Amino acid sequence: MVITVQNVLDKLMKPIDSIPNTVDTLMYGNPAAEVKGIATAFMATQHVIEQAITLGANLLITHEGIYFSHHDNGKSMDDPVYNEKHRLINDSGLAIFRFHDYWHRYQPDGIMAGLIQALQWQSYVVENQPAATVLKIPPMTVGEISVYLKDRLGINYLRYSGDLSMKCTRIGLLAGYRGGGSLCIPLYEKESLDLIIYGEGPEWETPEYVRDANYQGKKKNLIVLGHAESEEPGMNYLAELIKTNFPSIPTFTIPVEPALKVI
Repeated sequence: MVITVQNVLDKLMKPIDSIPNTVDTLMYGNPAAEVKGIATAFMATQHVIEQAITLGANLLITHEGIYFSHHDNGKSMDDPVYNEKHRLINDSGLAIFRFHDYWHRYQPDGIMAGLIQALQWQSYVVENQPAATVLKIPPMTVGEISVYLKDRLGINYLRYSGDLSMKCTRIGLLAGYRGGGSLCIPLYEKESLDLIIYGEGPEWETPEYVRDANYQGKKKNLIVLGHAESEEPGMNYLAELIKTNFPSIPTFTIPVEPALKVI
């Protein structure tokens, strides 16, 4: 039986009602093409696209956009980097599907489920909220949790605010760009959190709240993973789901290197 690009997309979006104005679209490729191989990635970087082609995948499923913005308007820009990337994709015939909104709407959120699985914290989940998961773990210090996160996620460095020696049990976990103060700050009190771990957020919001809280003697802690570092496990998790649904199609996960280095 021939499995087309559209067959795969329909299967992935089927659990969720139609989302208006979604960024989840087939950005390149023919929906009627037979799928020979599938690759998943946090972002369709130039390197990821080249790797997908080398692996023999003709469908790449990316969580974030190709052209460096959420709404991905890059194909209309006249820029040499955009143009080279566009040319590579066109010449290869690679189909690229953006799978962002629907994956976040899964119950539980597919990105969060992958992150929690990577951390082996499934049994510690207290509540899955729309944008955050509350966990209760055995007591660990912020320092011990940091070491654990780096080991489990393969991260070389983290950023934190708070007290590395403080023991924590109640944690709020937020993947991706969910570190803004309007979301994180109320969680500390509402959920009696010792620590929030998120991917990315404005540095002058939640981190500054944590700074003032600790200055006042109100013990709060924060660990920042990085956007890709917090969401890539969810795309690994997606690859496993695809293998279950389409076992005859070779499926790969292509990791991305951190975009920012530490000097």
